[in-house]
Amino acid sequence: MSDAAVRRATLAGLAAILLWASLALLTTATGNLPPFQVLAISFGIAAVLGLSRAALRGHTGWRELRQPLPALLLSTLALFGYHALYFIALKRAPAVEANLLNYLWPLLIVVFAGLFGGVSVRAGQWLGTALGLVAAVLLVTRGQGLHVAPAHVPGYLAALGAALIWSLYSVLNRRHAEVPTAAITVACAGVAILGAVAHLAGEQTLVPTGRQWVVLAVMGVGPVGAAFWLWDHGTKRGDIALLGSLSYLAPLLSTLLLVASGRVQAHAVHAVAIVLLLTGAWLSVKAGGARR
Repeated sequence: MSDAAVRRATLAGLAAILLWASLALLTTATGNLPPFQVLAISFGIAAVLGLSRAALRGHTGWRELRQPLPALLLSTLALFGYHALYFIALKRAPAVEANLLNYLWPLLIVVFAGLFGGVSVRAGQWLGTALGLVAAVLLVTRGQGLHVAPAHVPGYLAALGAALIWSLYSVLNRRHAEVPTAAITVACAGVAILGAVAHLAGEQTLVPTGRQWVVLAVMGVGPVGAAFWLWDHGTKRGDIALLGSLSYLAPLLSTLLLVASGRVQAHAVHAVAIVLLLTGAWLSVKAGGARR
């Protein structure tokens, strides 16, 4: 693959990162809607859009949806598991802390890329990972020793689980580079079905308000729709280590959006954590540049 093609794929991944910066704000804007109901509706919208595109393209469009079973299982289970845990985290823990904990996944991408992604991880990238862990501890404890609010523990664990799932998926997805990006539509449909089953099994259905429908539609088009097409292309054909580092644009923008919208109150610990996370990302980018 040419350097220009790698750069274009990396830029596609960066576009996905920027779209994801809005996900925390949009998720909190769904208000009292249960997490699995949000999951089912938003991914259902993304799936309908993808299937409509396939129908318009005719035989070529439907053929692009075909993929090996391992690739389908990886994308479906990863998308479902990540977003289920992410939505639960934002519903059961303070939004900023849960959101920033979730954004340990960029540093984990760098680590996993080195462990089994064929990428050489340098000392600076390991140091960046360590700074990310320090930031996570600060967020969970709010800088007050080892005390953690028991009511928030499930949300924190869900956020950490989401980070682990997404980082593993992003690295393992490179093994299915031959699968067309459009095939992510099938995974979105699978996630919508799994979300609906989980919702009907354990949640009370609420009728969304007009505003909530608008929020769900924006989610389906952007951060849980187009973003996955862009990320799929970026992780399969772009610079995965660089994308892992650039992903720290998302928590910075995401936190600023949450604070600017008035949905959360800024805390000094948030600022310290963001500085640590961005410093870790800078070290990772610098080390990656030195390697190349």
